[in-house]
Amino acid sequence: MKSGTANAVKKVSVPHTFIIIFIMILVAVLLTWLIPAGSYQFVKNAAGRKVVDPATFTYVKSAAVNPLLIPLYIMKAFSKRVSLLMVIFMAGSVFHIVTKTGALQALLAKGARRFSNRLYIFIPTLMLIFGLICTTQGVNTFIPFAPVMVMLSMAMGLDSLTGEAIMVLGGAIGFSTGTLNVFTTLVAQNIAGLPPYSGLGYRSFCFLVFYIVTSLFVVRYAMKIKKDPTRSPMYELDQERDISGVAMDLESAGRMTLRMKLVLVLLVVTFGFIIYGSIFWKWTMDHMSALFLVYAVVADFISGASANEVCKDIIEGSKKMLGAVYIIGVATAISSIMNDGKITYTIVHYLTDLMAGLPPILIAPGMVIANTIINVFLTSGSGQAVAVMPIMLPIADVLGVTRQTAILAFNFGDGFCNYVLPTSTALMGTLSVTNIPYDRWMKFMWKLFLIWLVTGCILTTLAQFIHLGPM
Repeated sequence: MKSGTANAVKKVSVPHTFIIIFIMILVAVLLTWLIPAGSYQFVKNAAGRKVVDPATFTYVKSAAVNPLLIPLYIMKAFSKRVSLLMVIFMAGSVFHIVTKTGALQALLAKGARRFSNRLYIFIPTLMLIFGLICTTQGVNTFIPFAPVMVMLSMAMGLDSLTGEAIMVLGGAIGFSTGTLNVFTTLVAQNIAGLPPYSGLGYRSFCFLVFYIVTSLFVVRYAMKIKKDPTRSPMYELDQERDISGVAMDLESAGRMTLRMKLVLVLLVVTFGFIIYGSIFWKWTMDHMSALFLVYAVVADFISGASANEVCKDIIEGSKKMLGAVYIIGVATAISSIMNDGKITYTIVHYLTDLMAGLPPILIAPGMVIANTIINVFLTSGSGQAVAVMPIMLPIADVLGVTRQTAILAFNFGDGFCNYVLPTSTALMGTLSVTNIPYDRWMKFMWKLFLIWLVTGCILTTLAQFIHLGPM
């Protein structure tokens, strides 16, 4: 009897990521029929930026979305994300070529042998690097780098989740605390009439707190997996894993040749240009794709490939990213449906009205939670700032919350939930290129997200207690 029960349990199938996203699309369509359509008027503030006038919310004619149009929304979503999708295709070609040479495996094996017993140093160091870079960049920038981190993690006797977490969660800290974030902090402060990057000291303190909390969580998990790999939610799948077509073996990885070294040096230079170009030259995704294409061609020639082999390798590498491309494209349709159904601002209006009735001590944490919920429907950081801050700021003024605290709550709410939402391109992009199912990620991530949420509420309460300013 017990054996039969065990077999029945084993046969329970977890829905594919596509199914989860499609269910969310259906829910979004249903909400456009159930929630009244609403709209705000936009006005220009003193800085000339268009913002929502919080006093102008009105219900408008229903714009319920026809469920028969779902396939069309999905196709249009691919068009909206085409630049990001091309980066992913080109990155697939890059890492296929790099791993084909064996250079990456040799380098990772050397590093893993040196640090495999010092995870408490290795993991926090890498997370700090990703965190500092993402104080000015989105985690999307590192989607192509995710397979490398997974390979490194597995080479050290850990699991794919650890490799994903080091990069994604490190970057999440940098982006979500809004330390130097142009797309969220600067936009919100401009709307609020605050000096650019004011409050930097406290946001840096928040970065440090979240960094310590997150590093301890990931290191503790990694040491648990190192001791007993079967405790990983990815254990069975990792046993079958062959990232980018090459298995990792620390002992059998060969020595690097001159050609291998040149391929790796060129890869570092390429990523250096991408990061520098994104920060100082305002490069777009198209620039990144172009540079990846150049790298793929040059690196394959350096490795000794013929012109025909270069073409085949570029196509073969792109093929491996097809799943990631489909997931990102399909997920993008959700926000488009919500916006076309004109229910996004209605949801914002309901949440802000609800928050206005909270006791004063709970207003700042309430803003964190409200922005977290709003981010489910309005995933663009700058878009959320333009839509939400003109509403949140008057509430903050009336209820005695400093504007700087309101912006901090916006940063936390907009940022951290991106790493549990199946509509987040940063999360779904990295999960897809590393073949980590969403449900396995959530088994690992749900506890940390709750810790993040509580930490954010405490830090915003403290900010309000010290009257974080100016204004």
